[in-house]
This record gives sequence, structure tokens and C-alpha cells, in this order.
Amino acid sequence: MSASTGPSRRGLLGTAVAGAVGAGLATAGAATPAFAARAAGGDATGSGERTVALLLFEGFTALDAIGPYEVLCRLPGVRVVTVGAHRAGPVRTDTGELSIVAERAMAEVTSADVLLVPGGVVDAAAADPAVRSWVRRIDRGTTWTASVCTGAMILGAAGLLRGVRATTHWAARKVLEEYGAVVTEQRVVEHGKVITGAGVSAGIDMGLRLASRLAGEEVARAVQLGVEYDPQPPFDSGNAAEADERTKRLALKILNDAMV
Repeated sequence: MSASTGPSRRGLLGTAVAGAVGAGLATAGAATPAFAARAAGGDATGSGERTVALLLFEGFTALDAIGPYEVLCRLPGVRVVTVGAHRAGPVRTDTGELSIVAERAMAEVTSADVLLVPGGVVDAAAADPAVRSWVRRIDRGTTWTASVCTGAMILGAAGLLRGVRATTHWAARKVLEEYGAVVTEQRVVEHGKVITGAGVSAGIDMGLRLASRLAGEEVARAVQLGVEYDPQPPFDSGNAAEADERTKRLALKILNDAMV
């Protein structure tokens, strides 16, 4: 059977959703019109939709952005808008080998319900007055302001983390303290309206926490199952507190060597 005639993932999932609804197995969240329209490939937007502004800057880490995006973009009534620092268009990740398109430039986005800042090579973005000003301006109107990994440095540079409990990548905790944050070693930290995630993959956990705040625990649980987030890593070295020094040094070298 050729690829053009074979069943698509959308078709398979659509059939599964229809079967679940027919059997009375759909959850309250999945039964909403927005969710049903999205599952069928229709328009899931509406007048009451909430906007997540996902900042993209040169040198961001792909999974920092894509991890939470994969969770949040599936929420009923939520729209994720990718925002490029200074301009719309392709934005290079920290490896220089992948680009993600920013739909809009910062100047085009004046408000959002959620601000989401990924990490990566953040030095230039954190030092950029225009980025810091935009982050502060958007934060004034958000319900939630969030970061992943070293994206916390951009929030810190904007003055949003003074006295706030926050987390970041394990190798950057000391730097985060310099911005006045109360740094913790938790994977996800929620303090007031600020939610921060630790390194890279923690963005998925942070995204699920944020999803529960935006759409309720029932929907967040369903999204977790939908993306089959049930991590079972082959090694126990994912926590810096449990990794040996040699592994830590090698990890930092690998990360550094991959960056441009």
C-alpha cells in the first residue's frame, strides 16, 4: 500500500475519538466543541480563545520550545503564537541546524494570556533591551508567565524573578541566583503566576502543569495520555543530584560542542 492511500495518524486518531464518544467514554474536556472540532480537523478557535506567546530568539533550544508547545497547542480554546525577537520568520536553534518559524515579531504582539520563554544560548536575548522591555510589557497582562531551562535568565534579566522561587538547568542555578531568584532544585516550580521548568525535557512537565491551570486537571491528564508522555529512560543519570562528576563534565561538553 502506498503512502498516499495508507491511513494517516489523523484518520486513525479521528476514528478512535469517534469510537470513544460513541461508547460514552469521552471525558468532559474531550467532549467540548473545540476539542471535537480539532479532532475532526476543523477550526478549534473561538472568540474566547486564550493566547500563549512563545518567544523565539536566535540560539534557543528546540525542545525547550517544542516540548511545552506539543502540550499547550492541543488544549481546547488555546492558541500558541510563535513570536520572533525583532522579526517574524525562521529562527535558528542553538545547534544552528534547525529553524522554527516565528509567526509574528515582538512589535506585533502586545498582549497574551501566557508568556512562555525557552532557554538555550540566552546571553544576547537576556542583554537585549528590546527583549527585556517586551517581556516586561507582556508579563503585565499575563495570567501565567513561564520559562524552560535557561529561559529563566531572560525573565530574570527583565526583573521578573526577584524574590521569586524558580528553577532552571542544573548547570545554571548559580547564575539565576544573581537575578535575585530563590533558586530551587525542583523540576517544576510555581510561585504566584510564574511557572519555571528545569532543563530542556522539563519543559514537558512544565507544560502539563500549565495545561492543568489553563484547562483543568482532567484535560491535562488526557493530553498527557494523548502525547503518551510516560518517560522510562534507560539510565538514571537525568538528575544532577544523582549523576557522578564525570557524567556531569561530559554532559556539559556534549551540550557545548553542539552549540554554534
